[in-house]
Amino acid sequence: MLATIGALSELLQHGPWLVFVFAFGACVGSFLNVVNWRLPREMSLSHPPSRCPICGGRLRFFRENLPILGWILLRGRCRYCKAKISPIYPIVELAMALVFVVLYIVLFMVGPESTWWWEVGGPWWSRQQFGLGWPAWVAIAFLFAGLFSMTVIDARTFMIPIQIPTFVAVSAVVLWLLAAILSRPGGFGVASWPIPCTGWAASGVAFGGVIGVAVSMALLIAGIFRPSFADYEDFVPEGEVLADYPHARREMGIELLFLLPVVLGMIVGGLALAGFEGAPPRWIQAVGGSLLGWLVGGGLVWGVRILGTLGFGREAMGLGDVHLMAAVGAVLGWFDPIIIFFMAPFLGLAWTAVAAVGSRLRGGFRRELPYGPHLALAAVLVFMCRPAVNDGWRWVLPAVEMPEAGLIEPVDKSAEMRSIGQGSSQRVQCHWARGPRHQPKERQFVAERKPTHAYDHSHNVGPRGRRLWLDWLREPAGKRSTESSPTREHRTSYATGRA
Repeated sequence: MLATIGALSELLQHGPWLVFVFAFGACVGSFLNVVNWRLPREMSLSHPPSRCPICGGRLRFFRENLPILGWILLRGRCRYCKAKISPIYPIVELAMALVFVVLYIVLFMVGPESTWWWEVGGPWWSRQQFGLGWPAWVAIAFLFAGLFSMTVIDARTFMIPIQIPTFVAVSAVVLWLLAAILSRPGGFGVASWPIPCTGWAASGVAFGGVIGVAVSMALLIAGIFRPSFADYEDFVPEGEVLADYPHARREMGIELLFLLPVVLGMIVGGLALAGFEGAPPRWIQAVGGSLLGWLVGGGLVWGVRILGTLGFGREAMGLGDVHLMAAVGAVLGWFDPIIIFFMAPFLGLAWTAVAAVGSRLRGGFRRELPYGPHLALAAVLVFMCRPAVNDGWRWVLPAVEMPEAGLIEPVDKSAEMRSIGQGSSQRVQCHWARGPRHQPKERQFVAERKPTHAYDHSHNVGPRGRRLWLDWLREPAGKRSTESSPTREHRTSYATGRA
């Protein structure tokens, strides 16, 4: 009876949102069909309205152009000329709808008993729920949709339209700002924010770097800077999309000149705000974390592009990959792009091996794939396989603390807070641990407060005891008990209740 009531309550709470999310995902998938067709052909996304490519008959929204259902109602044929409509259109719409639903379930519906998926999402999402956390969810959903579109277009044309990653990045900054305004305060640590945030100095670096980008773009539009590879098309053979460009090293000087105001802006911005004490307001941390991720993601790939081109004398990576990784960083923060960048080559090697075996079995042409799809797949894997990434980091670099998500909060000067930690700005590190053996149906959260320079691994509980962050500081004082640990750190533990 209690299980039935619980299931009914869960359905009433999440059912309407799931329906909305599915419909929203289907509409986004329908729009991606337009993007994937028109942007490579340099066509407008808004004009002309959706129509049959054979006869030009205009599609009506609530009939022919209705996502998924429109194709079914038309039985896969144009209403006017009876030409066959590709099933790819409803497949993309359905796939994107399911992706959005899965994102909702993983972030808002799973609980601590689902250890793996709980670490993908975590306490912040469960605390906010969709009503307050929707801006952050939309930012991640737009990233997944953008990665899909960039993968499809890049695989077909070896080109990533700049409009897609630019939209993802700009919308991410706006949505993280909205999330900071709407969301409930989440205390310390990862429970307080889904991505790494920035203090005053790092926020200054982020804002200064973006101002530097704006200056460079203004100089480019004014004609003082010129675009790199401006004469690339002159060297492309007829019928091909790539060229053996002979002046690649020369063009790197043009790109370094473009980056000069960006680097200067980052230095000046960081120095300007480094003297501020305490923690920045939450909205500055959120926007700063997104902008710093944009700079780190794009700058990492751009730096490798410049070094590789100077070393080998040919274009090492495309600027489309730079914009793709910048968009990923704007959504996921500054640290994930680093993991993604180093994971992508292994995916590229795996694709090369599979393509080689497939071409030998078929005896046909071996399909080349640009680097963008590997970066996109790595981004999805890093987000959805967060526990494996964390375990892999601890296995490869056990002595190096992995940067964690969360706000930077000032320490409360009350007596309770002074008994927990010292310093002007600290994080809380929490671990997930099983309850005592005589209480098999209870789980304990163990949280320990440390200065940011004093992390250790003495309380890691193994791969099945996933380390989680808990908003324990906001619990009533009566539910807490303080005890001394062998490491002399103040720890707090309490049971979450029956599983």
